[in-house]
Amino acid sequence: MPSFVKRWLGGQEEHEAAPSLPDGERVYCIGDIHGRLDLLRQLHQLIAADAACFAGGKKLIYLGDYIDRGGQSKQVIDLLLAAPLAGFEPVYLLGNHEQTLLDFLQHPRAVAAWLTYGGRAALKSYGVELNRDPGRDDLEALRDDLEYRMPQSHLEFFRRLQLMHQAGSYCFVHAGIRPGVPLQEQRNEDLLWIREDFTGSAVRHGCIVVHGHSITPEVDWRPNRIGIDTGAFHTGVLTCLVLEGTEQRVLQTGQSRGGT
Repeated sequence: MPSFVKRWLGGQEEHEAAPSLPDGERVYCIGDIHGRLDLLRQLHQLIAADAACFAGGKKLIYLGDYIDRGGQSKQVIDLLLAAPLAGFEPVYLLGNHEQTLLDFLQHPRAVAAWLTYGGRAALKSYGVELNRDPGRDDLEALRDDLEYRMPQSHLEFFRRLQLMHQAGSYCFVHAGIRPGVPLQEQRNEDLLWIREDFTGSAVRHGCIVVHGHSITPEVDWRPNRIGIDTGAFHTGVLTCLVLEGTEQRVLQTGQSRGGT
């Protein structure tokens, strides 16, 4: 059963308006998927059912990290490309794992560490078998094999991913932003990789930042941000934040551990 949780951001100053979207718009925002095709399918079903009676504009935002760790990275991208949810405007953001894959294709020796934090699972999903720890001379061969096996449509998908999206009072990014730096001046590295400098800050950003990347057991509701990476690849809980007007609620998959 899905978990429906209606929440409001606490700590708003009396003179501050509640964060909102324009009338007639609804946003669904999905956290880090990490190769869990089963959970993405479940969550798509929940979203479609939830949105069935909404007549306004519907946007579906993915916060990145579609690949690695779970067992079906390639299949997740196949689904997003071949069977997007009908009636939604999709927005696909770039995660640090997709950026690292792109970096591996360019400079495999420089980013060999990718294989230790999820890259092996992604390679396997594309049919690239890795039976031992690769030496430096093996990395370029792995890259070549991945390039050969990866559909061109997947590579184009990864290259087109956006770094940031704004809607109403909200800003959507993968990891977060550098506090005190205007949105238009944010560094790509921070948008994809920042953690404690962002999650530990109480600075108001001029918007509510919706992000993934930093795993928490439950949705992390803060006055200046909302974190929705609930560690789907090992918890079985893939989270979708639903925003409409000033309302904020959550759809989640059930808790079934392990990837497929």
